[in-house]
Amino acid sequence: MVLFGVISSTSSGLIVAVSATRNGIVENFMPKTEAFDRYSAEYDDWFRKHADLYQAELETIRLLMPPPGSDGIEVGVGSGNFAVPLGIQVGVEPSEQMAAKAKKRGIEVYSGVAEALPFGDGMFDVVLMVTTICFVDDVLLSFHEALRVLKEGGCVIVGFVDKESGLGKEYSAHKQESKFYREAVFYSVSEVLQLLREAGFTIAAARQALIPGKSPAIILEGYGKGAFVAVKGIKKGIGK
Repeated sequence: MVLFGVISSTSSGLIVAVSATRNGIVENFMPKTEAFDRYSAEYDDWFRKHADLYQAELETIRLLMPPPGSDGIEVGVGSGNFAVPLGIQVGVEPSEQMAAKAKKRGIEVYSGVAEALPFGDGMFDVVLMVTTICFVDDVLLSFHEALRVLKEGGCVIVGFVDKESGLGKEYSAHKQESKFYREAVFYSVSEVLQLLREAGFTIAAARQALIPGKSPAIILEGYGKGAFVAVKGIKKGIGK
């Protein structure tokens, strides 16, 4: 369990490091925010230029969301492209520029990282992480944190590009050419499922989209065909 986190920032508020104490051990995390602070407008342009792909990812996530009115948080909320249409009102974001955009769209944004969420135990019904784990220093710890802040019966929804898909392999091969993915680490579905289970989640469902040769509007159950995968894990009580 993370007992507390200490955020180190510049005079402008830009996060440069986060220190978290877990089980008496201090761990340091370095948010990968430089590209998002420098090129936030270019990042958001992708969602406008590829509206069909964005809608496919959004609807894939929507299929796994709990009923409207649930207390939710998006970790790595960015500028709010997923939180706003999904009705999530709280977000965590280490990039100053992205957080400012999300705030303008009505999101209550907290500075922080996935490995040291600035919330108490059992506060939320759903924790959303979309294209976030590839930028996280310690994915397992981030899942432990998601479990901690969830209420019993709550869920985590993780959306990501499957590294074993054609698109995932392309991203991995050319990530050094990308402003945003240069420091990213991509994961396979099996790796994400293993980490979620190790953190204590019970896997409830998976959906996939961006299937080669198919319309972006096609969303299927499971995984193995689509480049974009969303997985839902449930926090169950002890002995359940």
